[in-house]
Amino acid sequence: MNVSRHAKDRSQQRAIPEMMIDLLLQFGSTEKAGSGACKMFFDKSSRRRVKAYAGPLAGLLEEHLDVYAVVAPDMTVITVGHRVERIQRY
Repeated sequence: MNVSRHAKDRSQQRAIPEMMIDLLLQFGSTEKAGSGACKMFFDKSSRRRVKAYAGPLAGLLEEHLDVYAVVAPDMTVITVGHRVERIQRY
């Protein structure tokens, strides 16, 4: 997993565990974000996949599932943040 320095700083500032970024890349849904980048986030179906994967630990992960990551075309994580608004799909 390639993570930019900016993404590392933001994840530390925003208390987003590296494991959540890894889960986003593995199970997250994607949406175009411009310039070839994509935004990854947990929607209803990806949340179900994470819960099935985590098993009994799913309850502990629940509070961290409202995150997103912007990923470059070469799969480098550019930035991460907490999702406070609904993601608009067109």
